[in-house]
Amino acid sequence: MQRYVLAIDEGTTNAKACLVDEQGQLVRSASRALGITFPRPDWVEQDARELWEATRSAAAEVLDGLAGGAVAAIGISNQRESVLLWDRQTGQPLGPCITWQCHRTAEFCAQLRAEGHGPMVQRRTGLALDPMFSASKARWLLDQVPDGRARAANGELCVGTVDAWLLWQLTSGQAFCTDVTNASRTQLFNLAALDWDPCMLDLFGVPREALP
Repeated sequence: MQRYVLAIDEGTTNAKACLVDEQGQLVRSASRALGITFPRPDWVEQDARELWEATRSAAAEVLDGLAGGAVAAIGISNQRESVLLWDRQTGQPLGPCITWQCHRTAEFCAQLRAEGHGPMVQRRTGLALDPMFSASKARWLLDQVPDGRARAANGELCVGTVDAWLLWQLTSGQAFCTDVTNASRTQLFNLAALDWDPCMLDLFGVPREALP
């Protein structure tokens, strides 16, 4: 029986799905366009539900009518620093997907730099303080939800990059996971320990219980 890898590439402008056989040959591919909104200058966001629906639709197209084979693995490539917040029980997003391009947290990042946190952040995470990375955007999302930080600390909310959101959807909420390459772009991940950094979590106000 032929086995396949389903490769998902969820980018900023489109979601793509590719089916690859055991010989490494591309069997089928499909893509769906994604919308982007700019509610204010320097604010860039997307609809979390649309990201999933576009990915699901593209994957369904390449799998449609597949006979005599099975999907052995799924690989996900995604827009790295974009971040989402959703309810762990219902699976519903609690705000937009704030993309890597968004600079709504520039003022907060500038404040952290002025307070002298920059060298410590870069030493622990390998990243300069910048609104592109997920941490300050995750903080912003939690601030928009009533009792957001308390609910996150209680395990009621999920904060994740796009890969975690897609994996959650693909497994009907059974898997809330990411990998070190995505985690390393959040500015919450310690490169030496290969784990979430308590100092970064405290600095940005993101509870560990809410992370994959």
